[in-house]
Amino acid sequence: MIATETALWQWYLLSAGLVGLVVGSFLNVVIHRLPRMLEQRWHRECAEAAGTPAPTAGPPYNLARPGSHCPACGRPIPPWANIPVVSWILLGGRCHDCKARISIRYPLVELASAAAAVLCAWGFATPLQAIGAMLLFWMLLTLALIDLEHQILPDAITLPGIWLGLALNSLGMFVPLGTALWGAILGYLFLWAVYQTFRLLTGKEGLGYGDFKLLAMLGAWLGAPNLLVVILLASVIGAATGIGLILTGRHQRGQPLPFGPFLAGAGLVSLAYGGHLLAFWLHLIHPA
Repeated sequence: MIATETALWQWYLLSAGLVGLVVGSFLNVVIHRLPRMLEQRWHRECAEAAGTPAPTAGPPYNLARPGSHCPACGRPIPPWANIPVVSWILLGGRCHDCKARISIRYPLVELASAAAAVLCAWGFATPLQAIGAMLLFWMLLTLALIDLEHQILPDAITLPGIWLGLALNSLGMFVPLGTALWGAILGYLFLWAVYQTFRLLTGKEGLGYGDFKLLAMLGAWLGAPNLLVVILLASVIGAATGIGLILTGRHQRGQPLPFGPFLAGAGLVSLAYGGHLLAFWLHLIHPA
C-alpha cells in the first residue's frame, strides 16, 4: 500500500512538471505576441480616433496564428524542434534552419513553469489549490516578463486575473471571499493614491495604471492582510534594486524602472509564506 501511494505521488508530481513544461511553452508565445497584438490594436484605434485610414491589415496575428516560426528567418518550426527545453538544448540554442540564436529566456520560462507546477503540487493540500497556485504563478511570470521588456501590464491578463481570484476564493480556495474582495479594492486604491500624491508633488507619473490592477489582482487572490507583505517586499526590493543599478551604472537616474516584476515576485512570496511573514512582523510590532 505504501509503495502504491508513493508511486502515485511520484506520478502526480511528474505529471505536474510535464504540464508545466507545456504551459511554459505557451507562456513564451503570450510573452512574445501579446504586446505586439496590443500595439496593432492601438494603431487601429488611434487611426479611427484621428479619422485617418487604418493600417493595412496583414495576415492574422494572434496567439494561435501564425504557427511557431523563427523570428529571424520566419520559417516554421517543426514539431521535433519545438519540444520544451529539449529542442533548445539539442539545437544549441539556435534556429534549425538559419542558425540564428534563440534567447535563453525560452527554456528558462519553460523550466520555471515546470518547477513552479511541481512545487505547487507538492506544497498545497489539495489538487485544486495546487492548480490555483499554478495559475497565479503563470500569470505573474507572464506579466513580469512583459513589463520588463515593454513596460506594460496588459489588461488582458490582470482583469481576468482579478475575477478569477475572486471566483476561486468564493469557493474558499485561499482566503475568505470578503477578505479577497477588500484585497482587490484596497490594492487598487492604495497604488492609485500613491500615484496621485506623487503626481501632485512632482508633476510626474511614478506608476502606471497596470500596477494598480496588478496589486488589485494580488489582493483578490491573497486577501487584504497579505497586501501589507506584498507592498513592503516589492517596495524594499524595488528600491534596493534601483539604487544598485544606478550605482553600477546600469540604470540612469530618473529612468523608469518597471514595478510589475517586484509586485509579481512579492506576490509569489506572499502566496507561499505570507501568513508566516505577516505574523512575524506583527509580533515585532506587538510582542506577546
